[in-house]
Amino acid sequence: MTTPEDLEMRSHPKSLINLLRGWPNPSLLPVNLLQTATKKVLADRTIADPGLLYGPDTGDPRLRECVAKWLTKFYKPAQPISHERITITGGASQNLGCVLQVYSDPGYTRNVWMIAPAYMLAFRIFQDSGFHEKLRAVPEDEEGVDIQYLQRQMRKSEERAKSEGNTAPKFKPSRPYGKIYRHIIYAVPAFSNPSSRTMSLQRREQLVRIARQFDALIITDDVYDFLQWPAGTTTDQSSLESATLPRIVDIDRTLEGGAEREGADGFGNVASNGSFSKIAGPGLRTGWVEGTEKFAYGVSQTGTTASGGAPSQLTSTYVAELLESGELQKYIFETLQPAYAERFRTMLKAIEEHLLPLGVSLPQSDRQVVGGYFMWLSLPPPLQSKAVAQRAKAEENLIVAQGELFEVPGDSESASFPHDLRLCFAWESLENIREGIARLARVVSQMQRKGAGGETMAPATENGHK
Repeated sequence: MTTPEDLEMRSHPKSLINLLRGWPNPSLLPVNLLQTATKKVLADRTIADPGLLYGPDTGDPRLRECVAKWLTKFYKPAQPISHERITITGGASQNLGCVLQVYSDPGYTRNVWMIAPAYMLAFRIFQDSGFHEKLRAVPEDEEGVDIQYLQRQMRKSEERAKSEGNTAPKFKPSRPYGKIYRHIIYAVPAFSNPSSRTMSLQRREQLVRIARQFDALIITDDVYDFLQWPAGTTTDQSSLESATLPRIVDIDRTLEGGAEREGADGFGNVASNGSFSKIAGPGLRTGWVEGTEKFAYGVSQTGTTASGGAPSQLTSTYVAELLESGELQKYIFETLQPAYAERFRTMLKAIEEHLLPLGVSLPQSDRQVVGGYFMWLSLPPPLQSKAVAQRAKAEENLIVAQGELFEVPGDSESASFPHDLRLCFAWESLENIREGIARLARVVSQMQRKGAGGETMAPATENGHK
């Protein structure tokens, strides 16, 4: 079958290089490990039969235990993580929808506050839950979020709700396993998609305090945490077996009496959204959510789960086998982290050689630990990222993500990114990463020589931006 990319390659003299696609390169998928785990699971009817039936609402018990032990070892929280704090999900995206079903009401919940630039495909999930007119952007600062801006805007939002008499949920019934939060805050605290920033410990603690003050639920996509390595291009170290910062859910658990302190409702103010997509393959559609025991159980009580059973029940048994054997952890530390570190350093060296001399800059360049999938570039004005992305595609057959894609719909005034680009180093080969940066540099250099800011370019197309 001929794909659109095949047609592009035939019609353009240069081969396509896609630095937008946020997928793992197929060479990094643990196919052999999964093959072994699958055979072992399906050969054991005591595991295979439950795996093929409707699973318990909270997910495969073995995987919940394995995830709890794995997270405890990696994050080293003050107290071990129990399996009761874990619910198995169909991945971070599916779970975001489930969390909103149980813990938000599009009439009563005032706003969804998204730290911007924000993950572009999360927008539709919030819109599908009725928040299309309630999405608000919160700018980043050097420590990861402009906390004073967020506090001011949440206070204004509360004043409006009070004046409008918005005092109770309008569309969701009262349910013993859930609650409705007044606000939702969405963040990717570590190696953020798209900006690659990591939120400081101080900002994480401040965010928890604000969430408690305004009855907000912080939903953190902690999907890149395990893909980390020391920064810089000269070190030989390419893996780190422990997290360098506590997650926001860990802070909520212990800060000033903790999430289950006296007088609190026991649901806490943070949900950690995890996924095996970045470390074992997105096709598994398996992840987890961690919160207080009450919160985790509530996520498992959505109507879709009650009807269909735990999502990804069969693949959960494969992942549990990988974790219990220690093979997945070994693969992450010995294969994935070094491979992504090499890709990151290859892209960084190419940027330093070809783009920095042209005035392009990298935010938060002084970090000790880096990770994830992405780099965020700022173009020197008057260059417009939309025009650069268009010319890169037309002239160099290079796809990059323009900054406007990551602006919160309906609130670009609060945080706009007309001069920024996101690049992914996870999908393409090392050779294509180097060549892609060289092609981008040629586009930037040519536009600078011609004095083109991009204002006369045709409107951007979304082809290839999914």
